[in-house]
Amino acid sequence: MLKIGDFSRLSRVTVKALRYYDEIGLLKPVEVDRFTGYRYYSADQLPRLNRIVVLKNLGLSLEEVAQLLDNDLLVSHIIQLLHVKQVEIRQRLHDEERRLVQVEEWLKKVEKEGIMPACDVVIKKVNAQTVASVRDVIPTYYDIGKLFEELYPYLGEHKAQWTGPPIAIYHDMEYRERDVDVEVAVPITSPLAATNRIKVHEIPEVEQMACLIHQGPYEKLSESYQALMTWVETNGYEMTGPDREVYLKSYDQTNDPASFVTELQQPVDKK
Repeated sequence: MLKIGDFSRLSRVTVKALRYYDEIGLLKPVEVDRFTGYRYYSADQLPRLNRIVVLKNLGLSLEEVAQLLDNDLLVSHIIQLLHVKQVEIRQRLHDEERRLVQVEEWLKKVEKEGIMPACDVVIKKVNAQTVASVRDVIPTYYDIGKLFEELYPYLGEHKAQWTGPPIAIYHDMEYRERDVDVEVAVPITSPLAATNRIKVHEIPEVEQMACLIHQGPYEKLSESYQALMTWVETNGYEMTGPDREVYLKSYDQTNDPASFVTELQQPVDKK
């Protein structure tokens, strides 16, 4: 028999790992001295230990390793387990490839501009919200203010309590030079009486929203939109719904357009 230290050196598996395998029943010593607690192993256990090491190197958890070492496990179950692991590894590789693309994009920007990129895109979940809104086809994007001028007095008249910053939802799925289908909305705490023009409804939850913070005047929003769309395409996503603008800091808080803060939101899904 071999002491645990000798068995560790022979197998190239740490004593700590051997003790843990004993605790979880994955590889029990052939004998434990009842007085000293010393563990003793046999060279006959090396094949099982080598199999454990190989399966761990395949990325299997110790629980999955234990299943595969079960002599009563059907071959069909073994095949199924390995297929699941195969899919998981491929997904991780895919995720790492995406991450590599992001690193390369950042590297290009830093090398070109000599500074960290000004805009970051994050994917997040956006919850459903009850809003009061006005939707109309306006001549150009610059006419959106007229819709807010129609909505705000109504909210003030009914003493509506806001639960978040105002939002614009662009229902056209492409850029339009004229006749823009846009909805302006304000999240509110409780429903209000609707009118022919002002609707109260729930804008839906979006599980994956690609978001970018634009800082500065609205005249430069197109640059941030270009950065957002480039990120979406580069990272293997596709647009799945109307984009939104959330006005985190606007004319309500400052008269300085350079201080405006707008979050651009684009619903996306993996291609």
